[in-house]
Amino acid sequence: MTLLLAGIAFAAVMLLGFAVQRGATCTVAAIGDVVTHRRWDRLIALGEAALWVAVGLLGARATGLSMSLPGAFAPGFATVAGGVLLGLGAVINGACVFGAIARFGSGEWAFAATPVGFLLGCVAFNRFVPGASATVGGAPLVDGPWWLGGLLVALAAWRAWRFVRRPATPEGLRWRRRVAHRWTPHAATLTIAACFVVTFLVAGPWAYTDALAQLARCMSRHGGFQLLLFGALLGGATLGGWSAGLLGHRRVTVRVVLRCLLGGAMMALGSLLIPGSNDGLILVGLPLLLPYAWLAFATMAATVAVAMRVMR
Repeated sequence: MTLLLAGIAFAAVMLLGFAVQRGATCTVAAIGDVVTHRRWDRLIALGEAALWVAVGLLGARATGLSMSLPGAFAPGFATVAGGVLLGLGAVINGACVFGAIARFGSGEWAFAATPVGFLLGCVAFNRFVPGASATVGGAPLVDGPWWLGGLLVALAAWRAWRFVRRPATPEGLRWRRRVAHRWTPHAATLTIAACFVVTFLVAGPWAYTDALAQLARCMSRHGGFQLLLFGALLGGATLGGWSAGLLGHRRVTVRVVLRCLLGGAMMALGSLLIPGSNDGLILVGLPLLLPYAWLAFATMAATVAVAMRVMR
């Protein structure tokens, strides 16, 4: 990889971290909005992130740009078990892997323990569960019929038109005032999708949880660059928190740190069973229309919703 391409990937991942923080992007928070307030904005926005990534990859492929696409895995019991562990780990952690970055960028430094716990979980999994899942096919997004891509493009165009034409209701304005330090969910996830597509084309399908999993296996030939990208993600999130005036002093307690370590480790175990974590599922598996990714994400979302109702 040339220095120019590395710089583009670094800048794209940094902007992605900024958008994650400013949009307070988190699957747990999105499902919490549905369970508690019957608000679907954040959850729909996460789905739109996957939609825009799919459209971006289709556009790149149509223009002849080369890309390395991951293969599909066979859905099964491990997929469901991994989704349950991923959901329970996110609830214990208080945020999904996206949300942990957003909260770290908001000055909640205890959430730095989440990626540490994730890395430890990956190490433990590799020690006691040797071997890796084998791919069973390609990505339906590019290997499927032509009309499937056309349907996704049409859906993206309809969502864009509806968002532009949507009136500003009093309720919506009140909601925006309550989240004055955030971007709207749609603006944040659109930025995340665009940054991810750029990173995908330049450096491959990068997700920070995959980078941590590769580091635990010591399999990545570009481990140093992967860690630099992870640093750029944290730096972008911190810049977002600073620009919003959120980097005040927050007490770090042992209880919260231990909760983040445990939640991160559980999310790691779930992601390796699937395989794929929250960020990889939303930005890679769902856009590529991989069946195991859709099953895992649905299981994780249902687990989070049930756990929240039980806790209430």
